[in-house]
This record gives sequence, C-alpha cells and structure tokens, in this order.
Amino acid sequence: MVRTYNIGSGKKVLVAVIIAALVLVAGGAALSMWSAGQMRETVNRQFNEEQLVIARNVANLIERELKFLKKEILLITKEISPGPFYPEALNRSIQKTLVRVVERGVRHIAVVEAKSRKIYTYMPNQYWTVKDFPVQNLGNLALTENINGENIRVSQPQIKYSQMSLELSVLLDRDFPKLLLLNVNLSWFLSPLLREARSGKTGYAWVIDDKGSFLYHPEAVFIGKNAFEIRKEKNPNLSFEKINLIQKKKMLLGQEGTGCYISGWHRGVTGRIEKLIAFYPIVISETPSQKWSVAVVAPVSEVEGAVKDGYKRQLLLQGLIITIIVLAASTLIFIEKRWSRVLELKVRVRTEALKRSEEKYRSLVESAEDFIFTVNLEGKFQSMNSFTATFFGGSPRDFLGKDLAVLFTDELAAKKLKLVKLVYNTGKSVRDEFELVIGEHQNWIDVNFMPLKNETGTVTSVLCIARDITEYKNLERQLISAEKLASLGTLAAGVAHEINNPMGVILGFCDLLLEKTEKGSQNHEDLKIIERQGLHCKEVVENLLSFARLNKGISEYADLNPCMGEIVNVVKHTLELNDIELTTDFGSNIPPVRGDARQLQQVFLNLINNALAAMEDGGKLTIGTRLDRGRRKAMVQFRDTGTGIAPEHMDRIFEPFFTTKPEGKGTGLGLFVSYGIVSKFGGTIDCVSHTANTSEGGQGTMFTIKLPIRK
Repeated sequence: MVRTYNIGSGKKVLVAVIIAALVLVAGGAALSMWSAGQMRETVNRQFNEEQLVIARNVANLIERELKFLKKEILLITKEISPGPFYPEALNRSIQKTLVRVVERGVRHIAVVEAKSRKIYTYMPNQYWTVKDFPVQNLGNLALTENINGENIRVSQPQIKYSQMSLELSVLLDRDFPKLLLLNVNLSWFLSPLLREARSGKTGYAWVIDDKGSFLYHPEAVFIGKNAFEIRKEKNPNLSFEKINLIQKKKMLLGQEGTGCYISGWHRGVTGRIEKLIAFYPIVISETPSQKWSVAVVAPVSEVEGAVKDGYKRQLLLQGLIITIIVLAASTLIFIEKRWSRVLELKVRVRTEALKRSEEKYRSLVESAEDFIFTVNLEGKFQSMNSFTATFFGGSPRDFLGKDLAVLFTDELAAKKLKLVKLVYNTGKSVRDEFELVIGEHQNWIDVNFMPLKNETGTVTSVLCIARDITEYKNLERQLISAEKLASLGTLAAGVAHEINNPMGVILGFCDLLLEKTEKGSQNHEDLKIIERQGLHCKEVVENLLSFARLNKGISEYADLNPCMGEIVNVVKHTLELNDIELTTDFGSNIPPVRGDARQLQQVFLNLINNALAAMEDGGKLTIGTRLDRGRRKAMVQFRDTGTGIAPEHMDRIFEPFFTTKPEGKGTGLGLFVSYGIVSKFGGTIDCVSHTANTSEGGQGTMFTIKLPIRK
C-alpha cells in the first residue's frame, strides 16, 4: 500500500523541530556554563588520581629494582668462603654480577677485610684494585650486623665526587670479618625509571629522601639540594608554603596523597604556576626505617585548557547539530514520498528472494546425507529431513510431534533431552558423540545441537545435525593397532639380538662348569659374569612383555614418570648398541596426567624410535619431564642430535602414511597415531627441528608433549 503525505503537516513538523532544537541548545549552553566550575574540580581530582597511580607504579618499580640489587649482593655472599679472603678467586663471580647490575646504576663492588684493613674494589671492566682502608672507618662493620633478616644495610644517600650515591652493605664471617659493599650511582639508578614517567603532555616526576633532599629532578641543579632551600633560592619572591607543608607533614612521613601548590617554574617556563601533585612513599629499608617519596606533578592550566577546549568544541557541535537538524527535517519532507515507493519495491523483491532462499534451503536439507531435525524443549520432533526418516525406517510425517524415544533407547533419549535443555538454558551450541545400536550394527554418531532464536534472542527450538563417523572410528582403532604392531616388530629385532649372545654364554658355560668350580676361583667369577648376563636378558624380555601385554580397560589417568621409566628400561640397551647416549631428567611431584598408560607409552616409544632412526652414526638423546603449574599441564620433551627434519617436510610429519624413511623401514603412521592419542586425552604435541643447512648452532629435533593433569 502506498502512503499519502500532507505537505502542510510537514511544514508544521519542520517548524516544531527547529524550535525544539533551539530550546535544547540554549538549555545545554546554560547548563554547560553552570557545570564548568564543577567540571574543573572533577577533572583536577581525576587527573590527580591518575597521577597517584603513576607515582605508585614508579615507587613499586624502584622498590623492585632495589630488591633485585639486594638479591644480587646476597648471591655474591655465597661465593665468599669463610676464613682468609682471596680477591682473585672472587673476581670472576663478581664480574658476572656486575654485567647484570651495571644497568641498574652500580659503579663498583667492594670487599673490606677488617684484619688486613684492605678494601678490594671490583670495576665492570674486568679488573680490581686494593687499597688501605682507614682505621676510623672499621667501625662501620658493626653497623651492618643483624640489621634485618638479610643482614643488608642501605646507607643514606650521599654526595661523592659531585654525584649522588647509595651503598648496600652486608657483614660476613665473624672470625675473619668482611664487609661487602655495592656502590650505586643514584642518577644512573633513577633516571631510566623516572625519565619517561609523566602525566599529561608536560608533567614530570621527582624524588626526595627522608631528609628532604632531591635525589632525582628533571632540573639537574636541584639534585642533591635540600628541597626547601633550593626553591627559595631560585624564586625568593614566591611563597612555597603549600608544597613545603605537603613535604613536611606527608611526604617526609612516608604518606601517600594528592594536592596542589604554587611553583615558580615548569620545564623552562618561569613565573607563578599552579600545579597538581600526587605523591607515594618508597620503602628503602624497614630496619633502620628509611623511606623516600616520589611525586608526579603537572600544571593546572594544562588540564583546564583541555576542559575549555572541550566546551568550545561542544558549543560548535551544538551549532552544527542545529544546522543538521534543520537540513535533515527539510530533506525528509521532500524524500519521504519517494522513499515509500522505493521501500514498497524492496519489500516485494526481498519477499521473492526469501521465498527462493527457503526453497534452496529445503532442497539442501532434503538432499544432505546427514541426520537433520529440530526438537522443542520437551524433546518432540518439529521437523526432519528425509535421510533421517529413511535411516530409521519411515517418513518424516511418521516422527513429527513424537519424542526422541521413538529413535533412541530410553536411556540415550534421556541423555539427549538433557543436552537439548542445556542449549535452551545457555543459548549456546553443544557437541556430543555417542554409540547407536541398530539391530546387529553398532554406529558412532557425532551430533551438534544448535539453538534457533527469534528476533528477541529467545531460543524457540534446537537444530540437530548429526553424522555417522563409524568408519572413522574403525580406521582410528586399526591405525593404532597397526602402528603398535610395527613398533613391537622393531623392538623384537633388538631384543632378539640382546637375547642370543647372553643366552649362548649361559647355555655354553653355566651348565657345564658351575658344578665343577670352587667358590672364589677365577672360573667361579667368570660364571658369575655369565649369570649376570642371563639376568640382564631376563630383564629385557620382561620389560618388552610388560609393554606388549594388552590392558583389559583404558585408565583415565596415568603416572607420567613410571610410564617413562618402563619405556627407558625397554630401549636403553638398544640405544647403547647404536652408540646413543641417553640422558634423563624427570621432574618431581608431577600429578597424574590424563591418559592411558599403555597408549602414552606407545607415543613415547614412537618418538624414541624416530630419534634412533635419525642418529644412525650415534648421538645423544635427552628425555625430560616437568610440571607447568601456571597452565596446569605436565610436559614431556624428547631432544636428539640427529639429522633433523627438512623445512619442506615439517607441515606433513603428522599426516598418515607420510615417511622419509626408505621403503620397508617405516609405515608413516607413527607420528599420526601419536598425534591422535595425545589429542584424544586433551593434550598437544609440537615439533622443532634444525638440519645442518638451517642452523649454525647444531642440528637435531625436539618433540614436546603437553598433557592435562588431574585437578
């Protein structure tokens, strides 16, 4: 139906829209002027809160860096043996420490030996010096004893050679007293942490100690000077009462907070400047108590300037809105009539397109060889394609309106109904895999329950799309069995070689000579050797049989290290015969992992056999296990020094029947089956490999398996 439009009413609407727009803009302008003062206070307060966050982060960063230096000085103490001091022996350890701490501002590390009254100074350039230590300074040794749990003393900042410095010291060895000193250039230490700390466009940060002296300031002349004195010296005509009160009553007492004050300069600009400040304490040491304070400041004009610019933009935007509203209302009158005709035409076109789409959808659903049907909350069929109905021996109309129990057993239907209700409650898809028995046939079905929603987002029905995956399941079992047989065949050859020689010695000598020899004679000792060889063969055979024996069921969880230990016992002799050095590193306290022990052992054996094939001329195989607590997974790594895998083959190593071995020496199923087993238990398997042409640091391959642990 085509609508009619009254031009006179359109003009009235236009006038009403213009008047309403003017009233709104006028009211908005008045409200903006009234709220300007409130907005200024709010913005300043919020800006100061942001500055406080910056100050807190800077303080935490400085404390963390200081803890790092304390940790490093404690590491050095472990290198200094009790008794007489040998400076040359300690040089190498201290130089390693200097490499790590020189970026934190450490100039040198020194050791003061009380008895010899010598100070040994170690510089970062691989040399050390020795000088006499003044007798009057030996009293400082007692000051470092039992200061805190770490016996570390942090000195007060002091000026040395026109530079601010700090010393960390610790007392060692009561019988041969030694003082270990870590000298820190505060400028080097603080500049990297504070140089980029700023708020707004021109804000900056500074640090004072608990005596009120600047330890860091963008203006270099401030550093080392008392904050109260240097301000008055630079600007004698200004009153610094506010900032002095903040420092005395809060900052020097180790408190955090915000405020504002009057300054005489800011990044080269001089004069009376109002600034916002946020400050936070820095804990240097608890006993004796020593706290610094970091402050982050910015001019108020910078913050308020942004607010004023915002109000100007708001007024311009309001004027622009009036213009747009007037133009839009005028344009609407002229195009509405035309738009109604265009809209009517689009409705007809889309109706035809929707009809064709429904017919195409119906054709696709009916021709698909998948189980497709919809059910309601009670589990009653609302629709069904012909393939589903034919598979269960009927037509779609025979099943519409009936329960799931007409297709499945009562137990299976109840389980599927729970999944349907779960989709209704959550509005999300649910995937399931189950075994369906029809007559004498057992079928595996993979089904996906998906919600169908209306315009409001409410689930109205559930769409089920299922597929028969019986052939895939059978193929999976066949591939696993085939690869296990291939693995056992490979082992059998090695075991036979192990058995022949020891058993020949046992049968050739033990039966003939054991009864004829006296205990303690050389011949008796030879027979003992033969007996040990026989026991050795017995151990090899028992380990092989233990691995090959089939389990009655599949366990849900397995102990990782015992599984790996059994496999190592099976293959270690084969590795020795092939001149391969085996190294194991099993982590402790690893919880049980998800998976069946025998299937996981098959994966481990496949990876060991691959490593053996890659090291025909001998090499080294490293096997390790460890626990990744952060991700709640256990890790197994196999690292060999073999020929490696070529880059062009890396993307195909987990494909079935892909192998680079000569014909008759590999099935190409080992890694494919291993990948399937690990994935089945919720794990992952990754590979990193380098050949002689792709790495200068050495060739080889590393497989990493990650398995979920029991929670």
